[in-house]
Amino acid sequence: MFVNSRWPLLLPGFVLLSLASMVVLSVSVGPMAISFADSIKALLVDWVNWQAPVSAQNAIVISNIRLPRTLLCLSIGGILGLTGAVMQGVFRNPLADPGIIGVSSGAALGAGLGIVIFADLMVDLPDWLQLSTVSFFAFTFALAVCLLVYKLGTSSQGSSVVVMLLAGVAISAIAGAGMGMLTYIADDQSLRDLSLWQMGSMAGSNWISIIISSITLVFLLVVFMSSAKALNILLLGDAEAVHLGIDTVRLKRRLIFCCAIGLGVAVSIAGMIGFIGLIIPHLVRLLVGPSHQRLLPLSAMLGALLLLLADIIARTVMAPSEVPVGIITALLGSPFFIILLLQQRAKLGI
Repeated sequence: MFVNSRWPLLLPGFVLLSLASMVVLSVSVGPMAISFADSIKALLVDWVNWQAPVSAQNAIVISNIRLPRTLLCLSIGGILGLTGAVMQGVFRNPLADPGIIGVSSGAALGAGLGIVIFADLMVDLPDWLQLSTVSFFAFTFALAVCLLVYKLGTSSQGSSVVVMLLAGVAISAIAGAGMGMLTYIADDQSLRDLSLWQMGSMAGSNWISIIISSITLVFLLVVFMSSAKALNILLLGDAEAVHLGIDTVRLKRRLIFCCAIGLGVAVSIAGMIGFIGLIIPHLVRLLVGPSHQRLLPLSAMLGALLLLLADIIARTVMAPSEVPVGIITALLGSPFFIILLLQQRAKLGI
């Protein structure tokens, strides 16, 4: 592992600068041409009430469409990167990505049930309550899958990569069958919503979803950072952690529960967006080392940066049409996953 001694100090500032640049780029990109200068002016008018000559049309497009989408990318990407880093720490396994071990599929099945089965009951509910209902189902199924995979893949000898991957394959197959059945019985509107959920999309961004996802991200950061030292100790093994005074069972249950909350919210809002939780923690470890005090916040920041980049690509690669962002992250993450598998094979001498 290559860790430059200067990176822990330089990387946060570099990522923040990159995020600021990507935010401006994101609000400037779209079917309607708006220059960088006009985008910055519109942002300043929105955020600091700065008096600047900005056309009403540009201001509406940026404040009502592009800015909410950009902020949602930041919060959802942060949640995915953060939960990926924590799950890899809990399982002590570099392949413990929420998508690969079936957690995202379980959350999507829960969200699908909420959309299709309870669609008629939620028609008269306000938007925030509809989103909360779908999030609850997504969280419940994500938590159930987390606990099941943890139970199947962990023993007194440690965690098994093969068992977790096979469990993820089985769970994804079951969830796929469930989603297929929901697709079969769904009406036109529910079918459209399900299609967006399965491919992952940021097109449904609104201020309610931004508030919910941002609160979730802050909550997860507070909880996970308070457990960062315990996660570092957990890397030594369960037996060593117990000898050092860590209640490993309680710690893992709390962290898995919080990961399920984050994944439930992310999937219910943005759908199936994979590989961010797999790629980002590895990149951060290569740059700053395995300490979770640095790993967790940087994983959230780089996760936000990667999802924002993927969303910009999704909006521009086939403009004016839009590619679902989940397809872009899958194309970016699949080669990385193959490289990880080859590294694991080399370690085992296969």
